[in-house]
Amino acid sequence: MNRRYFLEVGGMMWASSLFLNSIKMVDLIKKSKKGIGLQLYTVRNEMDKDVKGTLRKIADIGYTFVENAGYSNGKFYGMTKEDFKSILEDLNLKMISGHIGLGQESGEKGLINQFEEVCKDARYVGQKYLGTGGLAADKRKTIDDYKKFAHLLNKGGEMAKQHGLKIFHHNHDFEFVKINGIVPYEILLNETDKNLVTFELDHYWTKKAGIDSIKLMKDHPGRFSLWHIKDMDNTERQSFTEVGTGIIDYSKIFQEKSISKMEYFFVEQDSCVNYPPLKSIGISFNNLKKLQL
Repeated sequence: MNRRYFLEVGGMMWASSLFLNSIKMVDLIKKSKKGIGLQLYTVRNEMDKDVKGTLRKIADIGYTFVENAGYSNGKFYGMTKEDFKSILEDLNLKMISGHIGLGQESGEKGLINQFEEVCKDARYVGQKYLGTGGLAADKRKTIDDYKKFAHLLNKGGEMAKQHGLKIFHHNHDFEFVKINGIVPYEILLNETDKNLVTFELDHYWTKKAGIDSIKLMKDHPGRFSLWHIKDMDNTERQSFTEVGTGIIDYSKIFQEKSISKMEYFFVEQDSCVNYPPLKSIGISFNNLKKLQL
């Protein structure tokens, strides 16, 4: 054996080691990706008919986590939290987040009514986030209404934190309509404690309101832990459509996920016109995968 042999063998071993390390790095990157989530409101009718069967189809498409829109008085889609959690575990799905109502007038458990029980139920099924879609139409009359709502979110955030949860607000377009020259959404952003309250940014509704999502994220860095991913068709009606088939440029939006501090995102389509909901979410899933997020 000569020096040249050792150099050649050493070089091959070094290259092999580098190659193996690169494979490990790719594996780590793959494992670190949280995957793609689905807001279950999209398949609400299917969930009403067959909870387990619908969740199985969602998992088969490739979704790895979900956000619920079917919590009512301690039950998830009419099921006990124990039974619902068991189904999620069997399908290897995670319930990361969930929407609730205020519970002020309906008597149901919500942000105002028996909120600690709501938090306990959310944590039991594995949620990290718990939030609301905002004020009802008859409660959005004044800026003072939004100030009170911001205070309510802070108060709820304190309780949620005690149970290992983070509370959030999910926007629509109406929060960007000025009241006496003031944008209500700015009140919510500025008067909530960033350590207690985060936001779920719905990019369809910002587009509908004429708001640039990227500018909004840059103006309020770190406030948007969750995103709703839905698309808008190129028509005068600006209807919902499958992600990747509309006019919202998600390739640019996802480039700003670090400034947003986005942790999870959920596909949602409030109404499905072109295809049945389960086919629609499959199209959205495949188009998002092509973005190589």
